[in-house]
Amino acid sequence: QVQLVESGGGLVQPGGSLRLSCAASGFTFSNYRINWYRQAPGKERELIANITAAGRTTNYADSVKGRFTISRDNAKNTVYLQINSLKPEDTAVYYCNAVHMAWSQFYNYWGQGTQVTVSS
Repeated sequence: QVQLVESGGGLVQPGGSLRLSCAASGFTFSNYRINWYRQAPGKERELIANITAAGRTTNYADSVKGRFTISRDNAKNTVYLQINSLKPEDTAVYYCNAVHMAWSQFYNYWGQGTQVTVSS
């Protein structure tokens, strides 16, 4: 069945780095645009990065631009989020989201999230 599994989160100090991964299965990964979202306690879910199906175009929220890099390896059915220069305000659960529209059908899949905590 369709599955998205995030990994790579953890506890890091400010200024540190993490590389999050999202492994996909059960669908044609290469057809899907991938979004990374995050949700901090008490806040709404925030779209922070996305990448087109072939990986040719990426977009970033202003809050992460210059520090985060989204990439994908369609041969491995995996998308990555490289996070550098971490700040305490980056603390959140990070979610992988896959979307695809074909004719009138819309597909929208979510992972369970991985926790990133930035603290001294």
